[in-house]
Amino acid sequence: MTSKPAFLITIDTEGDNLWQNHDRITTENARYLARFQQLCEKYGFKPTWLTNYEMAVDPVYVEFASDVIARNTGEVGMHLHAWHSPPEYDLTGDDWRWQPYLIEYPDDIMRDKVVFMTELLEKTFQVKMRSHRAGRWAFDSRYARLLIELGYETDCSVTPRVNWRNARGAPSGQGGSNYQHFPDRAYFMDVDNIDKPGNSTLLEVPMSIQYKHAGWLNAVKQGYDRLRGKYRSPSVDWLRPAGGNVQRMTGVAEQYLSRGSDYVEFMLHSSEFMPGGSPTFKDSAAIEGLYHDLEQLFIWLSARTQGMTLAEYYQTKLK
Repeated sequence: MTSKPAFLITIDTEGDNLWQNHDRITTENARYLARFQQLCEKYGFKPTWLTNYEMAVDPVYVEFASDVIARNTGEVGMHLHAWHSPPEYDLTGDDWRWQPYLIEYPDDIMRDKVVFMTELLEKTFQVKMRSHRAGRWAFDSRYARLLIELGYETDCSVTPRVNWRNARGAPSGQGGSNYQHFPDRAYFMDVDNIDKPGNSTLLEVPMSIQYKHAGWLNAVKQGYDRLRGKYRSPSVDWLRPAGGNVQRMTGVAEQYLSRGSDYVEFMLHSSEFMPGGSPTFKDSAAIEGLYHDLEQLFIWLSARTQGMTLAEYYQTKLK
């Protein structure tokens, strides 16, 4: 009997409402994560909590995540927002405002930040860090090499069909990564050409993202944008809650599974489990709506998939 495809739950575990540019980060959302963890366990799903600096030093989160690890009901991985992750380095004169991408920093600073976060997490949780997602989805060959050097096995920074070039980091930079033509299936990455399969030990596990519209309509829309001197990515649906989008989420998952994908990947930010922790879920009513949607999605997926952490999924690719 063939095993079911994996359902991979990835949570960018970070401070409250980082969409608002300010110079103070709070971590109240750490107190709201147990409810989601319990929902996952109800359906046999195992989240990967991709953890950045402010959460790694928050006692409430550390206690929560240590319990998840001890009970083998999830995984802690690494997530890095370069502008406030040690060691300090002033790239733009106001990094808190611009929130530059890690890949915009000098090589040595980039390496120091990745090493610091890896060592902090491994010391805090007493487990090897195996899984990673880049802050603001920005990834390149240098980053891939650093992860391999430090023993990471999976990265999930790639968002197929999405171009982040219009999302600015440093004012003098080129914007974010362009993943429009990257694979939408898991692949061992060629570190010199990260959009291609290769023979490295780093497994790229791209997010589950589908076009909203048919190919011909995307072509028309992009042609119209070019005539107006603009460029945007085609409209897409993510396997990601946005409030009342259960049908779109199940549609994304269904398309991947019907094409024979051996996984589907969900994401959310930890702050989105807290009322007012994000622009999307602004109050308690919105959070209740989120959990209603999650329950419906998880019921649908529980019949078709099996829960795995990213590290567990990696092991299936070695067989």
